[in-house]
Amino acid sequence: MPGIYVHIPFCKQACHYCDFHFSTTLKEKSKLLNALRKEIVLQREFFGPGRATLDTVYFGGGSPSILTGDEIKALMLEIEIHFSFAEDVEITLEANPDDLDAEKLKALKEAGINRLSIGIQSFDDADLMWMNRVHSASQAVGSVKRAQQAGFSNITIDLIYGTPMLTDEQWKKNLQTAFDLNVQHLSCYALTVEPRTALAHRIQEKKEKNIDDKKQAMHFEMLMDMAEQNGFEQYEISNFAKDQKYSRHNSSYWRGEKYLGIGPSAHSYDGISRQWNVRNNMQYIQSLAEGNVPAETETLTPENKFNEYVMTSLRTMWGSNLETIRKNFGNEKAEGFFKQAIQYMNEGMMLQQKQNFILTKKGKLFADRIAAEMFVINSHGH
Repeated sequence: MPGIYVHIPFCKQACHYCDFHFSTTLKEKSKLLNALRKEIVLQREFFGPGRATLDTVYFGGGSPSILTGDEIKALMLEIEIHFSFAEDVEITLEANPDDLDAEKLKALKEAGINRLSIGIQSFDDADLMWMNRVHSASQAVGSVKRAQQAGFSNITIDLIYGTPMLTDEQWKKNLQTAFDLNVQHLSCYALTVEPRTALAHRIQEKKEKNIDDKKQAMHFEMLMDMAEQNGFEQYEISNFAKDQKYSRHNSSYWRGEKYLGIGPSAHSYDGISRQWNVRNNMQYIQSLAEGNVPAETETLTPENKFNEYVMTSLRTMWGSNLETIRKNFGNEKAEGFFKQAIQYMNEGMMLQQKQNFILTKKGKLFADRIAAEMFVINSHGH
């Protein structure tokens, strides 16, 4: 079943490492919310004629928790008018710890949010200041406990590792804090230096050390080991869940299911083509005021689709399936894939379970490189 992603492009302040589309001024907030509601109406038949049933709704950003409970309710209502919800629909909202007071949590619950993704990033104050986060470590812990008291039983938190400040000891402590808080899900990302961010600029000017790959690999290995010891399943390279509380929204991306992106810079996929909205709040508002969705579209070639399948499936614990490749992309692609896979199995990077090829712990350290090598080789038809 398909899902909807709603991009809320506002933040209180800019994190030094972030390259998502957002604005730190809220002047145009009400105009933008109107535009989002208009886009929901215009895109109501994106999945085909009639009312589509949604499995997931995801409010991302930016910082969706900047919105009031009533503003989120109004967006939810608009979605409910034009789409149906699966009985156990997963409705996630990304939130910053400093926004989650008891009142806001109650309002989110009333608006229908049943899963929270809390952007903690670190439980260390020096680290948080270095990232230019708004919240403190104690606010981070408090927000999770308050969310649990408010009745949220499906909570995921984000952590970042491999930052210049973060020692191995502190990373261990961050993870232990997360496990002690008894959350259901963890998303952990290595710090990456995105071009045009404040961090990239500071590294260029030698005001900041560049990323230490060895340290990142070490933190990743610590993460895999500690997560396993604490009953978490690594179901995707960066994502860990307890009791199969996988993010259904993200899992549908990895499985190549259809999704609709609402809002500036949001991406959509209908199984045949990909489209993405303009990355500019004013252009987005303007265009929707005139009744147009400001999106560009690209039809995916069989090559694109194959590469995407390999890249996303290899990152998951279910791996890439040889039958699926044969069925969707033909024998030649399947044979090319299998030949490559044998090489990685010999190197201890991959293992085979029936028709599925899955990365080992060692292989996960090189996931992106392996995926790239699998599809470059194939696209030359070797």
